[in-house]
Amino acid sequence: MLLTETTQSRAIMRVLDGEAVWPPPIWVMRQAGRYLPEYRAKRAEAGGFLDMCYNPDFAVEVTLQPIRRFGFDAAIMFSDILVVPHALGQNLWFAEGEGPRLDPVTTRADLAKLRERDPAEHLAPVFETLRRLRRELPAETTLLGFCGAPWTVASYMIAGKSTPDQAPARIAAYRDPEFMAALIDMLVETSIDYLTAQVDAGADAIQLFESFGAALSAPLLEPLSLTPMRRIVEGLKARRPQARVIVFLRGGGPNLAKLVEAGFSDAVALDWSLDLARVLPTLPPTLPTQGNLDPLALVAGGKALDEGVDAVLAAARGRPHIFNLGHGIVPQTPVEHVAQMIARVRAAQV
Repeated sequence: MLLTETTQSRAIMRVLDGEAVWPPPIWVMRQAGRYLPEYRAKRAEAGGFLDMCYNPDFAVEVTLQPIRRFGFDAAIMFSDILVVPHALGQNLWFAEGEGPRLDPVTTRADLAKLRERDPAEHLAPVFETLRRLRRELPAETTLLGFCGAPWTVASYMIAGKSTPDQAPARIAAYRDPEFMAALIDMLVETSIDYLTAQVDAGADAIQLFESFGAALSAPLLEPLSLTPMRRIVEGLKARRPQARVIVFLRGGGPNLAKLVEAGFSDAVALDWSLDLARVLPTLPPTLPTQGNLDPLALVAGGKALDEGVDAVLAAARGRPHIFNLGHGIVPQTPVEHVAQMIARVRAAQV
């Protein structure tokens, strides 16, 4: 994908290139999800979460639903970070009400078995979803692809599920660093291929999700999180220099300076725990940022929501910023509160 006049006119792409667009463009993490009645209806029709991810008819439809309803400035393709280990050959299923489950990978022998499958063939429906979305989205809407950062994905792969503190993966990193390094290397290489194909299929920009970065101790942060993410971004940009990458290090407040100093991302997404009024003045004024309304302020609505939106807008004014939540929208969010949030952002005084 070459940068065209249309691509450059998309508000989020302008922000990612360092322009302070006002009012700031807006999208929200997990904007295609269970808070929308039309999503719930489509999921019931599909029969299961993975059936939606791997069927472009369903994936395109649920990606477009929040664009039609709210007019967000970006659509993020409907998928999941765990399609990568699934594509490598790890058994994956979603238990209703319990989240993802995988057959744990804990040894080098387990890793050797994963290399027996070609991920690209398995992920072909994802790329078809992106191609269709690029054709069907409004010209001004940015199309986002994504994948999980290696440490976050590895944590699921080792434990076989989400854990409160990622203890199984952290123990593995200490007990068997060679195994962990081999797993991280596999995920880096696969992710570069995966994201390159996403860009080729029509993604304007990529978000890299390090959802579990806060669990890492200081000695493990660089080798298991920052360096693998750098390798992915640099590998992608070596192949597709036009690609733009947003890095989301959840719970990364204490490590934000390290992430910014590393300098490999085009933008950093900030979670809700950070005070933007204090944090943003410490960052380079031309560094694009994203965030960081508390998802529960969106659930609450009313005055709390208005004050939360206003605080983000006041802190971000005059710098390149994408309005977003500090993490994903939760299922109990009232639809009318999302409309309230968008209206308040759009009405920000020039």
